[in-house]
Amino acid sequence: MSRGLTLLALARAAVDESLEGPQVQVPQDPWLNEPGACFVTLRKDGELRGCIGSLEAHRPLAEDLIHNARGAAHRDPRFEPLQRNELNRVRFEVSLLSPLEPLEVKTEQEAIAALRPGMDGALLQWGPYRGVFIPKMWKQLPNPLEFLAFLRRKAGLSSQDWYPGTQLWRFTAEDWAEPELRN
Repeated sequence: MSRGLTLLALARAAVDESLEGPQVQVPQDPWLNEPGACFVTLRKDGELRGCIGSLEAHRPLAEDLIHNARGAAHRDPRFEPLQRNELNRVRFEVSLLSPLEPLEVKTEQEAIAALRPGMDGALLQWGPYRGVFIPKMWKQLPNPLEFLAFLRRKAGLSSQDWYPGTQLWRFTAEDWAEPELRN
């Protein structure tokens, strides 16, 4: 089984178990025991239903995936916890992140020049304010100026201003998604 299929199946099994389903069986693939960082996204009827992830590898990938899958289902503050009767209408997506790369930028123009549209995810931080977009957000926000404006807004900052001392990191991701559901 490919890495993507393994991660998707494990994410679904973790959520199934959290909803009184069978116990998760983690495959014995050595790469699942290596440190890894991932995001798990749930979509129901094509709409976002939950998304939780880790930006940095701080535990084995299998553990990170299981934790984030359950978080996307039950702890995303934007949504009510997922119910068992919704699970068959939910499509799972997994993004496996590369390590964060700090970018030396002082202005919004430098940030735009440093980001690679369609390829990079971004973590923006100014003091306690922090926002992150995984690379596939470029599909919704293909204009780099808009991408950064929405990222600042997600961080709780003004979408119009670039604050002195703003820090920016980029990362890439491998993405996998379950096939589109058919009604």
